[in-house]
Amino acid sequence: MTRILIAEDEPGVARAVDYGLRKSGYDTTIASDGVRALEQASSGRFDLVVLDVGLPKMSGLTVLQMLRSVNPSLRIILCTARDSVEDTVAGLEQGADDYLAKPFRFEELLARVRSQLRQRSSGGQSHSTVVDGGVELDLMARTAKVDGGPALKLSTREFALLKELMEHPQQVLTRDQLIERAWGYSAEYASNVVDVYVRQLRRKLGPECIVTVRGAGYRWGDSRTTCYRMKKSS
Repeated sequence: MTRILIAEDEPGVARAVDYGLRKSGYDTTIASDGVRALEQASSGRFDLVVLDVGLPKMSGLTVLQMLRSVNPSLRIILCTARDSVEDTVAGLEQGADDYLAKPFRFEELLARVRSQLRQRSSGGQSHSTVVDGGVELDLMARTAKVDGGPALKLSTREFALLKELMEHPQQVLTRDQLIERAWGYSAEYASNVVDVYVRQLRRKLGPECIVTVRGAGYRWGDSRTTCYRMKKSS
């Protein structure tokens, strides 16, 4: 059975999420503070974590950062206050697979959970790649190479966004289209989250790989343009 950790310190919210997920067929555990959440999530027993930012003892963002260093494949849905854009951006940049603004409807959380678990369990039976403009995207390993360089790790959202752009190289895609087509749902209010992931992909692949079409959206860079790998400063 799929196991989900609910890291939430508000008892009413924790009970409601726990009840709904159990009723939907998941095996759930509640952690009411950050220290406990980190301990539980690091055990390797869970498939997904619903992680609140405002946890006592250790913040959800700290938990997220530490989890990503020990278990990069664990699916993590971050819950933030609706007006906390800074926390949302910080969480996405630190590796959260998805986010949800509080207060939220359980049906929306369930849709996000199912989406993340589908992505976790999916994986092609054959090894295939998409290659364009010096970038090679490995669809099975979910990594990218630039000009034959080393494999670059991609988060779940980075991979889905890059795949959608590379598979439609001549098409300008709006932010809402990218959210729906790459991630499988429509955003309530934060289509600018796409900008966060575009920025992260440009850091990894090079600034010319994704073109901003002002007032419209984004498109994959011209295949004749070489994308240069961004070297880390020593």
